[in-house]
Amino acid sequence: MRRILFSAAKILVSAALLYFALRKADFVALAARIDATSLGWLGAAVGVALFQIFLGALRWRTISDASGAPLDLGPAWRYTMIGSFFNQTLPSAIGGDAMRLWLLARAGAGWRAATYSVFVDRAIGLIALAALILISLPWSLQLISNSDGRVGLLVLEAAALGAGGVFLILHLLPFELLTRIWATRHLHACSKIASRLLFSMTSGPWMAAISLLIHLLATVVAWCIARAIAAPADLPQLVQLVPPIMLITMIPISIAGWGVREASMGLAFGYAGLNPGDGVAVSLLFGAVYFVIGGVGGLIWILSAEKAAKGDDPIEVPE
Repeated sequence: MRRILFSAAKILVSAALLYFALRKADFVALAARIDATSLGWLGAAVGVALFQIFLGALRWRTISDASGAPLDLGPAWRYTMIGSFFNQTLPSAIGGDAMRLWLLARAGAGWRAATYSVFVDRAIGLIALAALILISLPWSLQLISNSDGRVGLLVLEAAALGAGGVFLILHLLPFELLTRIWATRHLHACSKIASRLLFSMTSGPWMAAISLLIHLLATVVAWCIARAIAAPADLPQLVQLVPPIMLITMIPISIAGWGVREASMGLAFGYAGLNPGDGVAVSLLFGAVYFVIGGVGGLIWILSAEKAAKGDDPIEVPE
């Protein structure tokens, strides 16, 4: 019952935020801005998003190997695509992560190793996003003239950096209690895996580069969409605006980020001196691009052997 109420609350949050973001939107004018050239740019956005997901699968494969759950690139890509479908149908990205975990565990990795791989993958993604925002922060503060917008950006970035920093040093803290409590014991193990990957001379540079590129590709998707509707937002501006919005949409308070993303994008465009309506339009089409990707992931799920075998071989909960 609690899960149903929680999901219902997220649906209401998405609906409310979408209403406030779209109450002044002119969909007729938006449709009039889409022509044959626009379809080419939107197709490019879908292609970039697919490449982004491929890179995400490549990173997860490396993390999975380090977590004790060896995973070939083919299954990693397939599970990630299936996860993208469940991202669109379940609250935030939690549904997709849970599905990747379930698929990997059923493939023989075990519940614990699969959980570690997905959690570390999500944590490294968050740390890379915070790092990207930090790199572009001097230019972002110049772009955003509104004082409230600047304060909000700084608070958001401080929270992300703080959470990422604490996670990375957790395994170094001299508290034996951390390894005795159930929750902190697993966080401690995940912290050790993430630190080993990020601070290794062999895997660290590659892991950092691919993680930053994954987030930059989300910005390229938004830029392709802006070009499709002739919105006056160039790529450098979007590099400064899109990553903080992606960070906000990671908060699991809506369905697939709908509503939160539109409200945030409209607000960010306004703070940057751009048309808030263009921001909402870009956000809607951004969501539509990933909805299409999720649809492809849904087809992969329907045709997969994992769906046919669903329900067999229950997964054991780790101690």
